[in-house]
Amino acid sequence: MIAAFYIGAIVAIIATILAVTRINAVHGLLYLVVSLLALAVVFYVLGAPFVAALEIIIYAGAIVVLFIFVVMLLNQGVTTMKIESSWLTPRIWIGPAVLALILTGELTYAVSASSAHNAGAAMVSPAQVGLALYGPYLLGVELASFLLLAGLVGAYHLGRRITGKMETIHGADSTELRLDSGGDLVRAGADRAPRST
Repeated sequence: MIAAFYIGAIVAIIATILAVTRINAVHGLLYLVVSLLALAVVFYVLGAPFVAALEIIIYAGAIVVLFIFVVMLLNQGVTTMKIESSWLTPRIWIGPAVLALILTGELTYAVSASSAHNAGAAMVSPAQVGLALYGPYLLGVELASFLLLAGLVGAYHLGRRITGKMETIHGADSTELRLDSGGDLVRAGADRAPRST
């Protein structure tokens, strides 16, 4: 189990470094998923299967999906879509796939050997996790919730669309200036055909 711990830790470090150093957001998200899965393996090997399951469900699932939605909301048009589709070539998947295969083999080994090796090891129950989070670590949990709320508000402001047209407000003398320069008055609805009653 010590070897499984070190392999998971090395994969987590490599995937995290690659997630931070990638220029393309999609590549960074792929390595971030691998990093979170590696952390889940580390938690499982340390005797905390509940925390490992939370790591996979909440972080590798929900949070990464939220990141993908933000990347989709910040889409800038057809040109950006062409660039993003060129990022997802099969060659790009080689790195995350190799790291994920290492984690899959390690997790299979850890699950098959857990009954023999962890017979005397103490398991962390969900009740112990809850008591720790809302006991001595309550301030950290509250600060993390404020950070997630700030990220949610920021994502809303980045992704919202203005639905109404912005009207141009002209000064009081703009009509006179237009007439003085030889231009015609622009009347509302002049570009539409008259209604038939």
